[in-house]
Amino acid sequence: MVKSLPGFKNDYSDVNGVRLHYVVGGKGEPLVLLPGWPETWWTFHKIMPALAEHYTVITVDLRGMGGSSKPADGYDKKTMAKDINELVKSLGYDKVNVAGHDIGSAVAYAYAENYPQATNKLVMMEFPHPDEGLTKFPLLPAQAPVGDKVGASRPFLWWFAFNQVNGLPEQLLAGRIRIEQDWLFKYFLINENAVDARDRAVYEQAYNSSEAIRASNGWYQAFTQDIADNKNYGALDMPVLVLAGPAYQWMKVVVGKKATNLTALPVENSGHFVQEEQPEFVSKTMLDFLQGQAPSSK
Repeated sequence: MVKSLPGFKNDYSDVNGVRLHYVVGGKGEPLVLLPGWPETWWTFHKIMPALAEHYTVITVDLRGMGGSSKPADGYDKKTMAKDINELVKSLGYDKVNVAGHDIGSAVAYAYAENYPQATNKLVMMEFPHPDEGLTKFPLLPAQAPVGDKVGASRPFLWWFAFNQVNGLPEQLLAGRIRIEQDWLFKYFLINENAVDARDRAVYEQAYNSSEAIRASNGWYQAFTQDIADNKNYGALDMPVLVLAGPAYQWMKVVVGKKATNLTALPVENSGHFVQEEQPEFVSKTMLDFLQGQAPSSK
């Protein structure tokens, strides 16, 4: 996969008790990209080349993801942010730009909160850091039955509860993860071809084992600790960019409570996987933001 991205290479680093896999390329200031569930570093492959023309892009498989190790614990976002901070320091950087999607967005936020002196600018896509609002998500859908597309209605995030269950998800899904992933891509993509057969094979391989399912579910099982940690977090004073499709209004409100210098833009004609459905818009908007220009919507 890396060979399809000229100028990028695989590497590994042992930090904070875990072995992290990352892909690095480009030139200039460091930009760390953090992916989410149910994907890997590959989720950013459409935007990495454009970003690498201006930045040294470091795309990381989080603890429990892809080529990184899958320990028994440490899946709270504060600990995962420490993983990234130690990786950054091991690469010789004192300060980085950090961007994340989904679970990676929550880790990026935790990084900025816990290491503000090591954060230049923050980009968050399609998921805020867990707060008490998650505990109020409905157990039953507001509009039954659940459709096969998210549309304009509030998403029914049933997997937030399912992934909390110890042991059962891996028993049901090991060797069959593609069934769940295909459902999620259908639900959350406007253009289902934006995550193509090759992409889906990559994500299937990454999550198809019991170990991978157990580890990735750890990100969700740590939400209660994340919520507790969030109560102690203060304001974010560095520039923050929110880019989102279905989660736009939610993120604008939640991140807006903490970010004193917030730019929030909707990603039009996109579902949850904005960097895969609208890569040109996402990469251009990120570059404008990172380079100090005012991003604008389409």
